[in-house]
Amino acid sequence: MSHLTREEPTLAELSRPKKRAVKFPRAACAKDSQPLIPAQYLRKTRPRLPELSELDVVRHFTRLSKLNFSIDTHFYPLGSCTMKYNPKRNDTLSTLQPFLWAHPAQPEELSQGILEILYELEQALVEICGVRRFSLQPAAGAQAEFTGLMIVRAWHRDHGNDKKIVLVPDTSHGTNPASAALVGYQVQTVKSDERGLVDLGDLESHLGPRVACLMLTNPNTLGRFEVHIQKIAKMIHMVGGLLYYDGANLNPLLGTARPGDMGFDIVHLNLHKTFSTPHGGGGPGAGPIGVADRLVPYLPAPLIGRDGGCYFLEPAHPKSIGRVHAFYGNANILIKAFIYIKTLGAEGLKRVGEASVLNANYLLTRLEKIFHVPYPGRCMHEFVVSTLKENPHGIRTLDVAKRLLDFGFHSPTIYFPINVKEAMMIEPTETESRETLDHFVETLETIADEARHHPERLRQSPHTLAVSRPDEVAAARTPKLVWDEPPLASPDKSPEGILALKSQR
Repeated sequence: MSHLTREEPTLAELSRPKKRAVKFPRAACAKDSQPLIPAQYLRKTRPRLPELSELDVVRHFTRLSKLNFSIDTHFYPLGSCTMKYNPKRNDTLSTLQPFLWAHPAQPEELSQGILEILYELEQALVEICGVRRFSLQPAAGAQAEFTGLMIVRAWHRDHGNDKKIVLVPDTSHGTNPASAALVGYQVQTVKSDERGLVDLGDLESHLGPRVACLMLTNPNTLGRFEVHIQKIAKMIHMVGGLLYYDGANLNPLLGTARPGDMGFDIVHLNLHKTFSTPHGGGGPGAGPIGVADRLVPYLPAPLIGRDGGCYFLEPAHPKSIGRVHAFYGNANILIKAFIYIKTLGAEGLKRVGEASVLNANYLLTRLEKIFHVPYPGRCMHEFVVSTLKENPHGIRTLDVAKRLLDFGFHSPTIYFPINVKEAMMIEPTETESRETLDHFVETLETIADEARHHPERLRQSPHTLAVSRPDEVAAARTPKLVWDEPPLASPDKSPEGILALKSQR
């Protein structure tokens, strides 16, 4: 049975009485130590924990790991997520002992190495983005948005402005309106025009004295560069608003254009996208927030300063919004981004941006023969397609995405942005080879042929995974939050034996 199609039993189901991964010798003082724990805190019965050997546990989690799609094993063309390869040197160097042993509570004179790295990282980001200063504290892009909007609010309050509205385009990431609402702003949506850009007429109709800022991604999530960005900046500034840059799509601009030069006042970055630190997994992230000169006093404190060859934590400015994270942020993630930037250098970063645009346009040119493209023409780093051109049986984007899994490709982003019906947003990044892109196109050509001649094959896909099409609505509305008792012991404790027992019930 393939590891992809086999359902993996839980540890509770694999458990067998008296099995142990390790057995510790009984302490000589065990009896004497019992009074140290008050009786009311002692368990009356043993906890029902899985009982397995160490090998059972290792094999269980190894089998689970093989069910995953990952950058190291599969092409992962998630639009607006920039799922580029994470170089292993970044992981290796960031876990050198001096970094691991450094404690954030050490005095500054014993932390000069890490402070120098974080200072130089800030200077690099300042140069890349064209702003005055960066705070490295925010732990993710979403927290950076929240931080940026707190700066917006603090700036307007400090200047006596009663502004209540944040504008977002209809192609914005969902965290933009969510962050604005969390800070207490009313959110209004600006429409896109027929080219997939901000509709200047609709933007004009929303402007007024109550507009605090416009949150914008450039290029936007349709993969289009906002060619009127400087005019947009002027329109926002004319009503006393601020222009906020969502850095999710900075990758194609590296070394070519800078948000600060376009007129953006606040810039947040997603280091897990543009600067190749790990994505997701519930682990630590980093979303540095940068600002123009007039907003520097409002940044989270402390910032890192330099006096000659010494590095120090600058005292908080009276106007600072305060901390948003303990100490300096997630330092290990920041070190990875620093290594990435130093490894590539200015010319290397520029080639990253150029290659990401080249790869995306190569895919678009080939796929526009198969799919409807709602906004045709050259793209930046990503693009959006809609339904198949030849689609007599009404195959949906979801069917195409599910079928891709059978061929070893993670699905692109689907049904986003929401202003495109049956959207599929594709971003190949610069780290993928032409051979991989060609294989992806050939697979979609195969799926397009199946859509014409074998539609049910798509509607019932995927066929090779342990989980096919779960009821996502039911899972969200009625989640299973309580652990059930494990099934009766099976004579055959192998995964196959347990699944056979399940099927008999």
